[in-house]
Amino acid sequence: QVQLVESGGGLVQAGGSLKLSCAASGRTFSSYFMGWFRQAPGKEREFVGSINRSFGRTYYADSVKGRFTISRDIALNTVYLQMNSLKPDDTAVYYCAAGPDPRLSRSDYWGQGTQVTVSS
Repeated sequence: QVQLVESGGGLVQAGGSLKLSCAASGRTFSSYFMGWFRQAPGKEREFVGSINRSFGRTYYADSVKGRFTISRDIALNTVYLQMNSLKPDDTAVYYCAAGPDPRLSRSDYWGQGTQVTVSS
């Protein structure tokens, strides 16, 4: 059983920054990748990015590449999403996920979601 707990969401002005955290607990050994999806009202769920938990290789959606950075703290079993140059289009609920593939397509574990709101 794996649990993911997210934090760090909030309200920020366009051009600002936020940092999300996702802390994992339980038996995460088969969840090689951790990262985020986001979903805005009326829109499809969108992959944001992920990181290989062991080796640190990162994967990003084109929409966030160059602005967002994923990192990890192995000791804390935590991954971070540093979001810079935020735009109103980044407004969404961000969900942490863990699974066996870099696009998180088959993730078995999900966080509770955290709201990110970017004002213009």
